[in-house]
Amino acid sequence: MPPIRTNRNRKPPPDGFDDLEDMLLEFANKMKDAENAPHEGKRKNEATWEIFKISHQRSRYIYDLYYNKEAISKELYNWLLKNGYGDANLIAKWKKQGYEKLCCLRCIQAKENNFNATCICRVPKARLGAEQQTVECVSCGCRGCASGD
Repeated sequence: MPPIRTNRNRKPPPDGFDDLEDMLLEFANKMKDAENAPHEGKRKNEATWEIFKISHQRSRYIYDLYYNKEAISKELYNWLLKNGYGDANLIAKWKKQGYEKLCCLRCIQAKENNFNATCICRVPKARLGAEQQTVECVSCGCRGCASGD
């Protein structure tokens, strides 16, 4: 039988978490507001766009602190990902060439899109043409996350 998780089993946050706590609480409050926001008059998919956006921003914040600014330790970075503060799979994609601006994992999953291809937001704007109207991803509302843009 697996052990029961209680507060005694949970490790306290590593050093440096106090500096990030205010920003992470701000993201948590934005997420609650987005989840509780009314979605009357919106399409079915539009109701979740704000949640995807906040989740992306929170993960990007953690990614930038660790990889770009080198402001947090590896121990704190791993603890944040383990405890659900960032999306580890999305961050893993950002480290690969061509996926630096990826908005969400659903946009690169072929089964989620028409014709078993990637999402329209992954197509560079130059290839869409100048006459093309603004393109929005159906799953997350992104207007273009191709690295070539």
